[in-house]
Amino acid sequence: MNRGNGEKHGLDRASSIVLLEAVYKNFGQFIALSEIDLAVKKGERIIICGPSGSGKSTMIRCINHIEKHDSGLIVVNGKTLTDQTQDIISIRRDVGMVFQHFNLFPHLTILENCTLAPINARGKSKQEAEQVAMEYLTKVRIADQAKKYPGELSGGQQQRVAIARALCMQPKVMLFDEPTSALDPEMVNEVLETMIQLAREGMTMLCVTHEMGFAREVADRVVFMDQGRILEQAAPEEFFQHPRTERAKDFLSKIIH
Repeated sequence: MNRGNGEKHGLDRASSIVLLEAVYKNFGQFIALSEIDLAVKKGERIIICGPSGSGKSTMIRCINHIEKHDSGLIVVNGKTLTDQTQDIISIRRDVGMVFQHFNLFPHLTILENCTLAPINARGKSKQEAEQVAMEYLTKVRIADQAKKYPGELSGGQQQRVAIARALCMQPKVMLFDEPTSALDPEMVNEVLETMIQLAREGMTMLCVTHEMGFAREVADRVVFMDQGRILEQAAPEEFFQHPRTERAKDFLSKIIH
């Protein structure tokens, strides 16, 4: 993979917990990501928005190598992402991810879903893993469901379990890929409230979402993407009140009423 130059791209490498520099990703002839430059500081909350197919999900999925980028530099918590298995594992230990669809194991209880990775990937004892899991299930207000199976929970509850499961690995960074888009409208707020709590506690977050009210409340920065590129990024007030590009103005006019 090609390596970039932070100074050339105007990125602050020294204070970044997540750094993407000149990142490209293609699917065959389709250019999914082009010249992506993004530096995220510890504790910063980044909301990524844009039309469907703009590369939002692909970008965050490249951060933990769910998608493999073709060229450029990705660094997480001081570790450079390469094709080497050990590097991928090391970065994934620092990165929690919550998907659009909850991806819980249906044959395991809620507690077992939350302890599986800490026991197998971090070598924690069952007792220690369960203690940590109950702490995070309490944090997302679903500890009373610990003995149930995913199919017995609502969609909003399952997504809160997915957040707790990711937190059980005690990540440095949380990635959210449209975490509310598969939920019924009345379940959206309970998930957003959980994410707002995480944001207030200082978790570094990159979140792909169309929930612009949430973006206004928690974002330090809004990143707007279209056709595989970052077209603009700004503080929420500036982005929503004074978008710089015509594409962002058009996008906002269609989703904010």
